[in-house]
Amino acid sequence: MVYQGSCHCGKVAFEVEGELTGAMECNCSICTRKGALMWFLPREKLRLLTPEDAMATYTFNKHVIGHRFCRTCGIHAYGEGVDPKGNRMAAVNVRCLDGVDLAAIPVQHFDGRAK
Repeated sequence: MVYQGSCHCGKVAFEVEGELTGAMECNCSICTRKGALMWFLPREKLRLLTPEDAMATYTFNKHVIGHRFCRTCGIHAYGEGVDPKGNRMAAVNVRCLDGVDLAAIPVQHFDGRAK
């Protein structure tokens, strides 16, 4: 299935293809503040529909995940990184997808504060 997504103001728009069977809620310092529900999939399944320069990137801690957000409204639409096998991954904020029933998505809780 193909999902359409965007930030609040619409300057960052994208589509993502895959089967949305669940999401992850992380309790690390940034995810807690963002309130994001993340759906992980290969980066090539995420296609930007707006110019790359509409977004900014924030990294912290080990600087391995690029948290992508809109330069105008500040909404964190997705993140980018590499999995342990070296594959490029995207973590799409499910709350930014159009027409998704959030209550119907199983959510896995992840302890991002564990060392």
